[in-house]
Amino acid sequence: MKPRIGIFGGTFNPVHTGHMIIAQDALEVFDLSKILFVPCYLPPHKKVSRLVTAAHRAAMLEKVVEDNPDFDICDVEIRRGGTNYSIDTIRHLLALYPEHDLYFIIGSDSLMELNQWRDINELLKLCHFVTFVRPGFDPRKVSAKTLKLKTGFRRDLMKNLVALHQIDISSSDIRHRIAEGLSIRYLVPNAVEIYITEHNLYKA
Repeated sequence: MKPRIGIFGGTFNPVHTGHMIIAQDALEVFDLSKILFVPCYLPPHKKVSRLVTAAHRAAMLEKVVEDNPDFDICDVEIRRGGTNYSIDTIRHLLALYPEHDLYFIIGSDSLMELNQWRDINELLKLCHFVTFVRPGFDPRKVSAKTLKLKTGFRRDLMKNLVALHQIDISSSDIRHRIAEGLSIRYLVPNAVEIYITEHNLYKA
């Protein structure tokens, strides 16, 4: 069996406790050798309010992965600049890790949007998608029709649906709390809270 690497992409604006719990769960559930966090430069499918620079977002990630040998950061999308697409990143990582299977980690909110991703049919063949259920998500409502993907893809996607620690934390809520002067303690790792304060990020 090939060694497995988890790929966890996102804006991480900012990275929060929920992200880290999902990463740890993925590592254990799918017997991954490591998790690569891949911060994007610009998100291709949505506009994010108060998006801080890629350098700040990568620096916050560095703070939280530095003491975990199973976690690492891949800055390929930041170095590439502009709008990045997952298909290009996965092709790049397959060239870097030709002897590995790649497991692409998403949340259930992204599952229903996969049909909008660039070259999604090819992407679903290149790597394994693993979906972590968010609070309020009902997997019984997922069908080939609602996914707007081929039936075979739906079967594979549902096989790797995980409902473990459903942590209802979002980066948008954290940004809102900071703008309102509210505490973000326990919502983000301590090192991230310190970094945000030191650099005066996400203020209104």
